[in-house]
Amino acid sequence: MNLLRSLMSVSFMTLISRILGFSRDLLIAHIFGASMFTDSFFIAFKIPNLLRRIFSEGAFSQSFIPILIDYKNNKNKKYVQEFISSTSGFIILIISIITILGIIFSYYLILISAPGFFKSLEKIQLSCSLLKIIFPYILFISLSSLYSSILNSCNYFFIPSLSPSILNISIIFFTFFFNSYFEPSIFALGWSVILGGVLQLCYQLPYLYKIKMLFLPSINFNNIGLLKILKKMGPSVICFSANQVSLIFNTIFTSLLHSGSISWMYYADRLIEFPISMIGVSLSTILFTSFSKIYSNRKKIEYKLLLNSGLHFALILSVPTSVMLFMLSKPLVIILFQYGKFTNFDVLMTKKALELYSFGLVSSILVKILISSFYASQEVNIPARISIFTLFLTQLMNPFLIFYFQHAGLALSFSIASWINFFLLYWKLHKQKIVYFKFSDIIFIIRLLISTLVMLFFLIFILYFIPSWNIGSFFDKITRLFTIFLFSGIVYLISLYFLKINLLNYANRLFKKK
Repeated sequence: MNLLRSLMSVSFMTLISRILGFSRDLLIAHIFGASMFTDSFFIAFKIPNLLRRIFSEGAFSQSFIPILIDYKNNKNKKYVQEFISSTSGFIILIISIITILGIIFSYYLILISAPGFFKSLEKIQLSCSLLKIIFPYILFISLSSLYSSILNSCNYFFIPSLSPSILNISIIFFTFFFNSYFEPSIFALGWSVILGGVLQLCYQLPYLYKIKMLFLPSINFNNIGLLKILKKMGPSVICFSANQVSLIFNTIFTSLLHSGSISWMYYADRLIEFPISMIGVSLSTILFTSFSKIYSNRKKIEYKLLLNSGLHFALILSVPTSVMLFMLSKPLVIILFQYGKFTNFDVLMTKKALELYSFGLVSSILVKILISSFYASQEVNIPARISIFTLFLTQLMNPFLIFYFQHAGLALSFSIASWINFFLLYWKLHKQKIVYFKFSDIIFIIRLLISTLVMLFFLIFILYFIPSWNIGSFFDKITRLFTIFLFSGIVYLISLYFLKINLLNYANRLFKKK
């Protein structure tokens, strides 16, 4: 299995998904602007999305995949079938209960998530109605995450990576064609999420059937594999929920600020998620499966080499991306979102948040790789403890940073916490003698920074000659932006080459056939 080809396919599908996601957000910004309606939708969508990230895509998949790989390597097919059936049955039962409770207590969930909405009865009622529509999405996406994990464990990475695109297509379709059929029209977005969740689940079924990994759910709380998952999921939930709990606190703070703050943070978050997904999520998804297989076969030296190469490769990609994101924050916001009701003030506020988010891009990507290495070795307690610590620090920083930077202070606290998280995780792995910071690493970083500085000077030079980003058609503006990205990237790669950092050599070393 060529892992480089897998990374390219996953990254390509992530790129398609993000392009569709930006198209989705552009359409929402054009039709609804940054308003009470978008604030209500984003809050309602965030709650089931939060639970999805904590219980399914995050904690569950990181606990499930190593155990499934171990079963496939050391157990017969009957045990694998019972394990998957028991796990899917458990998910259906527990998530169904959570969904029913979420619908019943939607009013209180909205008040907890956005206490600032208490000042507007209309805003609370709208958010509650949207939450009741959207909440069942967590059931469909949780099962979809289970099936994606099974496919990933079998090295079918391309199929699960298509899943987010399906949701984006559904939202775009409903927003464009059906918003006039609902009153208020924002309800179209709620129903589009449900349809997207159903489609995300169903389209994977034929592929599971093809590889003979599709089994009927069953209720068996005594299944050993399931019990192992639940045992591992405790610390895993803490680890993944720390970041999500931080987002809840951020939403609470944002709801108390100027109207539109939630939407500004949402749009900035969407932009920072693009490179995190393209680089961090794609890399960690591929490497996590390799980490798990190598650890299962007890190849410790190969495990260390893969982790070290993964960190270097991530740095090569993420450092220049962070600089470009900072420098091009305003053009990005203008081109992607400034249409219809999205004003110049909205551009300025979103830009401020994005600039401060960019400081934490590199660390966010590195953290994903380090956490994958911990979970592949089924060491979940250390990331959990560090996550709790960084959550505590973040909430200590938030009031002070908000005082000086308003909503953008939340982006700065995210970046600071992300770097703290990275250094603590790296320190723990260093103590376990899994990673080493050698003199060659210092030379590598210096060369990397010099290449990035050369790219930065070129970027400043070329931006001096670029006309106002408000001038021209969408195609003209996106062509200008793409050209800047392209030539800046070429300058960076040439600088790397002359400083003897060959990206292809790193890729071949990292993604050789396994």
